[in-house]
Amino acid sequence: MRMHLTGAAAALLLFAGVGAVAAQDVIITPEQDTVIHEYVKKQPLASVKVPGVELNIGTALPDTVELHEVPDVKYRYVVIDNRTVLVDPGTRKIIKVYD
Repeated sequence: MRMHLTGAAAALLLFAGVGAVAAQDVIITPEQDTVIHEYVKKQPLASVKVPGVELNIGTALPDTVELHEVPDVKYRYVVIDNRTVLVDPGTRKIIKVYD
């Protein structure tokens, strides 16, 4: 019994560590968030539709979606279904959805 609990505890720690590493991949500082939010308000884009894509963090956008630059920030943005979406251009994964 004790051996099973130790193994379960180790597995839990392993999975928790994997989640923590994934969460640390993208860090947006409050300053960056302010810059991004102000920029996209000043540079509005037409909203596009992307059938079959849910606007969830971690969802990858297809190559057909044009991403737009935010100066001095490594991330890109697009407006989908009237919501501004911040995207990692290397992976094309959504990292933040602004309402």
